Amino acid sequence: MADRNKGSMNLKNILANNAVPIIFIGLSAIAIPISGFSGTYLIQEMLTRLARNSFLVLSLLIPILAGMGLNFGMVLGAMAGQIGLIFVTDWAVSGVSGMALAALIGTPIAVVLGYICGAVLNKAKGREMVTSYILGFFVNGVYQLIVLYTMGKLIPISNPQLVLSRGYGIRNAINLTGVRHALDNLIPFRISGIDVPLATFIFIGMFCLFIVWFRKTKIGQDMRALGQDMKVAEEAGIPVERTRIIAILISTILACYGQIIFLQNIGTMNTYNSHEQAGMFAIAAILIGGASVSRATITNVFVGVILFHLMFVVSPMAGKELIGQAQLGEYFRVFVSYGIIALALVLHAWRRMRAKAEARRSLRGEE
Repeated sequence: MADRNKGSMNLKNILANNAVPIIFIGLSAIAIPISGFSGTYLIQEMLTRLARNSFLVLSLLIPILAGMGLNFGMVLGAMAGQIGLIFVTDWAVSGVSGMALAALIGTPIAVVLGYICGAVLNKAKGREMVTSYILGFFVNGVYQLIVLYTMGKLIPISNPQLVLSRGYGIRNAINLTGVRHALDNLIPFRISGIDVPLATFIFIGMFCLFIVWFRKTKIGQDMRALGQDMKVAEEAGIPVERTRIIAILISTILACYGQIIFLQNIGTMNTYNSHEQAGMFAIAAILIGGASVSRATITNVFVGVILFHLMFVVSPMAGKELIGQAQLGEYFRVFVSYGIIALALVLHAWRRMRAKAEARRSLRGEE
């Protein structure tokens, strides 16, 4: 009887911990046949979107490891990457060298923004997610001020196609012709009619190996200790505030590179909105993959990207087939991206309350 109860509890825990991916697998199983898309088309789309989004989503892992939750401040790194791409486009540097130059320009900006973000979050321990979210809005205002009013006026921009008709300020949409698919097409690879962005996947694979290695280093172990219990880590002699700043710093720099990879795949850049969409969708994707505010793995990243973007692809057509309006799929995207984050935060709060209640019961000696 005890074994049966234990098995039942284990099943409940598994279902509770993986409720979100299970729901999305079920939704996908229903929507894919309704949409009518072929298997080849869906595989091609998923490979493209994995290459496009995985690096950005992977940049969220290190702050979660350090117990800082979901880094909504990753948009700071994305803005740094976009500034690099603006200059590269203006200077007409193309190909992989253009991407490398954009990363070189964006890195010091990401370092400064990441340090500021880490320092601010050290003043808001326990409220990192909402603080980084609001900080993203603040820095977005500074970014738009620079891009809209100083570029072309104080900061020289020579390409007239980038500048607004008034003579200064960057246009809303930029054509990234020079770096479009520069990394994706670096190593041409085609199998069964499906184009595989092999070079991008190699780059992402190297990043995954870096994360595995980083977790085993001294600072990686310090971050793991912070994620488990900050007070115990501090008493053990771990420099808490310095380690937390390093975690956000690394995440911001990686988000800068991830945004460059993302935009070279898209081929165009929405100057004032691209970074906001990338941040929100990356966070939604990792949560859909089964990650939580306090725990995430590389597997969660890839599962989440596939499930999240699979629904993005099939939901408009499924909506059109069901009710004759593809717009239903667009509403579903917004609902999912914000709703899943809200659900994850609610589940996180519920689990913390349950853990505290169980701790109190164990102290009283209750069964």
